[in-house]
Amino acid sequence: MGDQNWTSRRVAGVPVVGVAVAALSVAVTTLIVYPLAQVAPEVSLGVVYLLAVLLVATVWGLWLGVATAVASALAFNFFHIPPTGGFTISDGEHWVALAVFFVTAIVASELAERARQQAQQADERRREADLSAELARLLLRADDLHDALSAGAHRIASTLDLPSASIEIGAIDETGERRVAFPLREGARQIGTLVVPADLPEGQLRRLQERVVPPLEALLAAALEREQLLSNRIEAAALRRTDVLKTALLRAVSHDLRSPLTAILNAAGPLKSDSITPEERAELAGVITQEARRLSQLIDNLLDLSRLEAGAAEPQRDWCDLREVIQAAIDELQLPADTFRLQLAPDMPLIKADASQLQRAFVNLLGNSARYSGGHQVQVRAMALHNRIMVRVVDRGPGIPPAQQDRVFEPFYRAGTDRTGHRGSGLGLSIVGGLVEANGGRVWVESLPNQGTTFALELPLDQTADAAVPADEPTPAGSRS
Repeated sequence: MGDQNWTSRRVAGVPVVGVAVAALSVAVTTLIVYPLAQVAPEVSLGVVYLLAVLLVATVWGLWLGVATAVASALAFNFFHIPPTGGFTISDGEHWVALAVFFVTAIVASELAERARQQAQQADERRREADLSAELARLLLRADDLHDALSAGAHRIASTLDLPSASIEIGAIDETGERRVAFPLREGARQIGTLVVPADLPEGQLRRLQERVVPPLEALLAAALEREQLLSNRIEAAALRRTDVLKTALLRAVSHDLRSPLTAILNAAGPLKSDSITPEERAELAGVITQEARRLSQLIDNLLDLSRLEAGAAEPQRDWCDLREVIQAAIDELQLPADTFRLQLAPDMPLIKADASQLQRAFVNLLGNSARYSGGHQVQVRAMALHNRIMVRVVDRGPGIPPAQQDRVFEPFYRAGTDRTGHRGSGLGLSIVGGLVEANGGRVWVESLPNQGTTFALELPLDQTADAAVPADEPTPAGSRS
């Protein structure tokens, strides 16, 4: 594995690499002793072979170190202890020297083996500590716990050199001859299962059970508790938002629906009288028509808002001409002919969108701008730009203060710039934003106080392309209604 250390790699190579290094070390040491014999007694040069013994024992373990000590003693006897060229020893002093060397080499091998094991254990502990820290980061900061468990299992397999590993929520019954399951518990309750291959060495299984499972149990319990808390928090936020929406909806129903109904009833009563003049009758009929139209638009807005809030405003996309959609919205508003000044590029391509939803959006958008234009014409510009169509609706009204621009797309919010006495419900342009976004587009506001307001709207030409606004476009803000 990528993080396996130098010692571990060589332990895995004992059968070939260790024997080769041991043989080479003994041969090189034997050659080195020849020039040293010119300046020191042969009997004292056996200590040089200890370097080879220590090297082999430290890296490849006790048994290969002992074998190297035996080979060193034989080489020392054969090449350097008189009479050379054989395994006979004529001098008792040489027997003592060889025995001391052999005992010293065995003790050195044992000490080197213990040092190697301690270093290996320290490295394993370090890797396990790093593993616990990585699992804590993955499990306790994850947005999706199941993805985090998959990444954590991969990390366990990588750190412990396992062929595979998986972490499952709850208990599983799919273990057998090919897999071993370690239950992960919180108290008496099983909260998860660590699954590994069944053919692992006993030492690795024991290491998993004793040093990996306990911290994994604690981290999984904390992650499950965190996920539950986040779920409760999201649910509570959704309930609070629903309560706010219900309260605002009841307020709109109690006031905004009652107002046109009261006007209709007040105008309908005198129509029964024979004493009113034809002019008065026509005026009352006009009031009824106007208030009924306002009531119908409010009901349509409430229905659109409920669909958007419920995620049920799925557009029925088809190819449509945006110029025709804008013109249909203007016709529906039934405003004077000079209310809008259209500057629509004649070469705009068709877009694939829900024409009826876009028409509803433009009815609210254009009606809002006309209401705040201060009697001036509202300019409507549209043109194709790269992979999208840009529409700008510009009025010369009082503008929107910067502090309010971030909120005016919220349902039931009304900016405090209305000097016309309009009794809006605060729904119009929140519906514009919802319907435009449902069709893959975006809408935002650009405004300065007393300098008018521009609503910028974009729609993608290709529904398969990324419809995101480039980084140089302004951040979407709110709108008025």
